[in-house]
Amino acid sequence: MKNNNIIFIILLSLLGLSVGCTEDFLDRPPKDTLVDANFYNSDEQVLAGTAVLYNAAWKTYVDQSNFQLGDIRGGSVYRAWGNRDAVTFNITPVSASNEQAYRSFFVTIGQSNLAINNINAFAGAEVSENVKQHAIAEARFMRAVAYMHLVMNYGAVPIIENNLDHLDNPQLRRNTVESVWEFIQKDFEFAAAHLSVESLAPGRLTKWSALGMLARTHLTLAGLGATPGNRDQSHLDDAMAYADSVITMSGKSLMSKYEDLFLYPYDNNNESLFELQWVFSLAPNGYDASNTMVSQITYSNSIAANGDGWGGDLSASWWMLSLYDGLIRDNGATPGFSNDERLKATFMLPGFTYPEIVQTVTDENGVSTEQDLVFEDPGDVDFSYASIKKYVVGKADGNADRQRYPNNTYMMRLAEMYLIYAEAALGNNASTADAKALEYFNAVHKRAGLGEFPPQTNPTAELTWQMIFEERIKEFAMESMAWYDLVRLHYYNPNEAYNIINNQYRGLFVVKPNQWPDPTAWTFEQTSWSEFSYPSANSGNFLLPIPASEASQAPSLGLDPIPYEFEGGSE
Repeated sequence: MKNNNIIFIILLSLLGLSVGCTEDFLDRPPKDTLVDANFYNSDEQVLAGTAVLYNAAWKTYVDQSNFQLGDIRGGSVYRAWGNRDAVTFNITPVSASNEQAYRSFFVTIGQSNLAINNINAFAGAEVSENVKQHAIAEARFMRAVAYMHLVMNYGAVPIIENNLDHLDNPQLRRNTVESVWEFIQKDFEFAAAHLSVESLAPGRLTKWSALGMLARTHLTLAGLGATPGNRDQSHLDDAMAYADSVITMSGKSLMSKYEDLFLYPYDNNNESLFELQWVFSLAPNGYDASNTMVSQITYSNSIAANGDGWGGDLSASWWMLSLYDGLIRDNGATPGFSNDERLKATFMLPGFTYPEIVQTVTDENGVSTEQDLVFEDPGDVDFSYASIKKYVVGKADGNADRQRYPNNTYMMRLAEMYLIYAEAALGNNASTADAKALEYFNAVHKRAGLGEFPPQTNPTAELTWQMIFEERIKEFAMESMAWYDLVRLHYYNPNEAYNIINNQYRGLFVVKPNQWPDPTAWTFEQTSWSEFSYPSANSGNFLLPIPASEASQAPSLGLDPIPYEFEGGSE
């Protein structure tokens, strides 16, 4: 078997993901052996054995692929020159983002399986049963999240519960989409039954993390194999029940101001249900536990730690900006603005100021000074950017360095529970006036600085799918959610998913302030010479192809998928 087969990749990766961190619960087991039977002799050691699942296992995906797939491919963000395969909706078997994502998901699965097997085999007599089951639940939760990403990007994929079983059997077969989702649901149900109600340490998973994922799972499963207007009501009911339990029983609450969700240090706040845990460290092996995505999305070296801002051509897409009410008026020709506070917290328009980020400026004499960040006026140009603000923390109060940032990555927030409930309550109806659905929708909507729905001017207006969908796009922009919302839609209404994507303008444009300094409105103009404008999504390119490096070494991945045999492994 050749060494770039996926199984060997996973096993080799397991040997190299251990790093030292300053957070106690992120301490790692020894990395000099794949299985160290002497390590699992106490509750603390068993919990340390799952710590890698909170950061390094996801490293390759979070670095770039998560926003390339979740946001660029989903259409909320575009890139002028880089990542063109994602912008043009033409990711191929050799696209870097494709291979990196696929590999990272299976590394997480491999690490999860290793933790489960080691805990079952080697946990000593001093390890409490509660902690043993909690740690296994953490691993099964992470495995399910990885498989959720896989099935929504690739469709049918191989289900692997024990990597060592495949060392002598490289001919992996993909399992059906239905099997993968059943596997995911079983893992989350186990996690919900065995994770603690209160977090064992800041950032660790809880029962509410798993119940939140079950709400997301059932909302998605409601559409699997369905047609418009015929989503499965039992799954919709389960999605509502799980979401409502998290909202009403978890003790979690929405942050009062949206921008505070991303102002450093925001980690593990009371709105968070699941975050990847990143730690700043200058130690030689500290890179693996640091957030490197910040380097990729920061627009300028002038605001980055140690000059590593590589996201200068990343921007909100025209389609994304058009969703902020009042911003793009008369196709951009009339100056517009939006009261939506999520805009400034997510993207930068000329004149937006950010006192929490230090900007280094150099005058004509070469003298450098520092000031609060003011996003610059593009001047007399015919294209510019609405650069990324969300997750950009500048120099992080001195706690960051080149490709070593400390801020966590949200994977699920309480706000999603409110919008899941609203969509599930809407169900197969064209609109709804359900009181709780409106209450929950408004909790998110009003937090963004917007008026209550329905407005006094139209008190009989009802909530629609389009309103909830657009609210999700604005709430979770740059959190790798847009694409997965489109996949959820595609399960039961593929033509509408294609229609949304194919009407997203993804070409160049320019943003101009109405005055300088202190602009109060902006005009927008699409660049006439932009070589690419609209993608073309269809049944042939909607899902990602298996990476060429994997397909060439395991031709069996090209065979028709088969159901998974669940007996004895996943209960």
